[in-house]
Amino acid sequence: MAYDVQKTDEQWREQLDPEEYAVLRQAGTERAFTGEYTDTETEGTYSCKACGSELFTSDTKFHSGCGWPSFYQPMTDTVEYIEDNAHGMKRVEVRCATCGSHLGHVFPDGFGTPTGDRYCINSISITLNEKK
Repeated sequence: MAYDVQKTDEQWREQLDPEEYAVLRQAGTERAFTGEYTDTETEGTYSCKACGSELFTSDTKFHSGCGWPSFYQPMTDTVEYIEDNAHGMKRVEVRCATCGSHLGHVFPDGFGTPTGDRYCINSISITLNEKK
């Protein structure tokens, strides 16, 4: 897929630190309960750390207890979905629709949320822009 923001692998490596690169560009995962935004309740919008596109709002964030920031829906058309059958599991990967960076996965177990979904997102993949 062609993305609005396209960079070479070398350009991504220059822009992102090694941990960010491993998650955003190589579909890695940060360890559970270690991310900056896991328990954050600050109001604002969350954008892609790689390209800055807005992805989620704080009013869709909820405490799922999974160890990563959880949201029940993205902002309109900000993410894309990729079937992920790695590690013997059938999951749906969530990527930034603007640059193709890996954000996390979405699961249909967001019990008690308006959508029933849980977007399990790596803190290292996003940046919180606090509401002023």
